[in-house]
Amino acid sequence: PLQSGTSHFLGQSFGKAFDVTFQDKDGKQSDVWGTSWGVSTRLLGALIMTHSDDAGLVLPPRVAPTHVVIVPIEPKKNDVEGKAALNDALDKLVDDLKAKGLKVKVDDRDYVRNGAKYFEWERKGVPLRIELGPRDVAKGSCVFKYRALKEGKEFISLDDAAEEATKGLDELQEGLLKAAKERLDAGITRDASYEEMKNALQTDEAGVYPGAGLYLVPWKCDAENEDKIKEECKATIRCYPLDDNEEGMVEGKTCFYSGEPATHMALFGRAF
Repeated sequence: PLQSGTSHFLGQSFGKAFDVTFQDKDGKQSDVWGTSWGVSTRLLGALIMTHSDDAGLVLPPRVAPTHVVIVPIEPKKNDVEGKAALNDALDKLVDDLKAKGLKVKVDDRDYVRNGAKYFEWERKGVPLRIELGPRDVAKGSCVFKYRALKEGKEFISLDDAAEEATKGLDELQEGLLKAAKERLDAGITRDASYEEMKNALQTDEAGVYPGAGLYLVPWKCDAENEDKIKEECKATIRCYPLDDNEEGMVEGKTCFYSGEPATHMALFGRAF
């Protein structure tokens, strides 16, 4: 797991250093109390590690700076009518996509081959690539290629392209989230004994990816016991998952280490 969103209480030191004050309930100016939240570049790293593949970035549509890249395939140089028809279809397609709230990039660089363009935008993780050439325009269609989850290309009517792109990007967003949750769940071992966790970690069985390197276990909150576990097998509590710690969920369970009544369901694993 990646540590993120952790809060740190900074006291009033930064407020005093930078002379930042607020009016308190008594009407007096006081130095601000500061907190720090670990939400920065580590979340970008999590995004990259969670979704990307050997071909490059995979960006969920909701955070992608560009939703759709259109690669127009130019007609022959002397085909004036084909060029005009392509430009008209391209302009309308861009307008239709933008009308749906999508961020669109047209890659009309004439000094880069189409194959190189495809590779570049795939590597940059743009969720949807649309190819549009004179033959497509003549048929009233275009070609969709999604960055992830869907294999192969789809031929879509130009009249339906904006609607289909919106629908497809929503499906991609949901699909990436579903796949990420399934990978996380597959990496968690439940109901393991302490000895089972310890043996797996010490023999490095849990260090293989993909593999079960996390252990969700009943736990009685005890700093001394946590230190002992860290010393014995280098595992520490990564978090108390909220969904597994709702009221009554640990009732009747005993701590996997001490055997005493559990206070939490804890997620143990090694930090790297």
